[in-house]
Amino acid sequence: MNNYSCFKAYDIRGQLGRELNVDVAYRIGRAYAQFLKPKTVVVGGDARNSSLPLKTALTSGLRDEGCEVLDIGLCGTEEVYFATPHFSADGGIMVTASHNPIDYNGMKLVREESRPISGDSGLREIKMIAERGEFLPTSSQGRGAYRRVSSFEAYLQHMVSFVDVAKLVPLKIVVNAGNGAAASVIDGLEGLLPFELIKVHHEPNGEFPNGSPNPLLPENRHATQAAILAHHADLGVAWDGDFDRCFLFDEKGVFIEGYYIVGLLAEAFLKKNQSQHRREKIVHDPRLVWNTAAICNQYQADAICSKTGHAFIKELMRRENAIYAGEMSAHHYFRDFHFCDSGMIPWLLIAEMLSIKQQPMSTLVSEAIDAYPCSGEINIDVSDAKPAIGKVLARYECEANSVDQTDGVSLDMGQWRFNLRMSNTEPVVRLNVEARKDHSLMKAKTAELIALLR
Repeated sequence: MNNYSCFKAYDIRGQLGRELNVDVAYRIGRAYAQFLKPKTVVVGGDARNSSLPLKTALTSGLRDEGCEVLDIGLCGTEEVYFATPHFSADGGIMVTASHNPIDYNGMKLVREESRPISGDSGLREIKMIAERGEFLPTSSQGRGAYRRVSSFEAYLQHMVSFVDVAKLVPLKIVVNAGNGAAASVIDGLEGLLPFELIKVHHEPNGEFPNGSPNPLLPENRHATQAAILAHHADLGVAWDGDFDRCFLFDEKGVFIEGYYIVGLLAEAFLKKNQSQHRREKIVHDPRLVWNTAAICNQYQADAICSKTGHAFIKELMRRENAIYAGEMSAHHYFRDFHFCDSGMIPWLLIAEMLSIKQQPMSTLVSEAIDAYPCSGEINIDVSDAKPAIGKVLARYECEANSVDQTDGVSLDMGQWRFNLRMSNTEPVVRLNVEARKDHSLMKAKTAELIALLR
């Protein structure tokens, strides 16, 4: 009996054998096709050893429902996001477990124009159809076609279009693909840009010999940091397995919180579009906000807060026609990339900023770090999240300037603020704290909140 707990709020993700197998993948293909009724579907897969058999089963399910499958092979999630509208396909499916351990896999589903399919927009229905398994036999005449296709060169050119190549200088950049799917794109961009790229854990390897491709784990940052220092590099970049997120390091090997990268990218787009004489919009998540809001205010743009999660952010971006959206978790979304997230566009824009400003990376972020010191996201184990959050509200709500419940609870205390959210999947609460020009206040209030929650 199959277990369909691999269906999560935003995508499909589960442990191999226990939650996800080739039979479930086949059923997902048929269920997706029954729900969406697409004529053509783009499929791709990451470097995990399990991705090819799962993609083969998924493809078989799609074809048995009469869909033509366009297979772009080994790729990153954003390549599926690009290929789906590039080929005018009716949908796309990426087989990936992103940064998860080796014994996991999953799928990310989109419809036409790479609009996300999540819990509220079809994922629940697809799960129900897959569970029921009421599929008609398929005749050979009714089976959909299969083609291997490539949008790789067009995708590379689109990536490069986000920067002014003439303004780039020959920076030395450490690039760590984490033995994931990013290598071919890094190699392709290398031929189009003037950078010297120092490659770490470059070859795709489904065994992940250097650890799961998750640069958020401090133990997975050492190789990037060591290469930056050894080569006197200007910048370091590390990706997760499907490279829809990139993580940045300065020239000293210091890991930069994603919050400050959101601010830099907001600035990059607002500067580029100053001559357009229109008020641009930047979408951000509610965990840490003051730096992003300050940059938007500086450039007469609107900062719009969204609930955390790609489906919510993409929907709000489309509704507001926002030029850029960023989450502190290193997801960055772009209007000119079908409102989708990309792990390649951010580092290209940062490299362009380094080239133009002629300043080291540490200097680019130092002003924001001093102005708005933050705790970074802290996961705190709790037996029951709701009463734990209730205790915090009882302590601080009466003193707060404002209380916002866009996602969890955010309390603005004047000189400091915090956001507290429940996890959808674990018995933890996630805490983020920031302050105004007062690192010691931020540290003290973070410790105070952790003690209260525990």
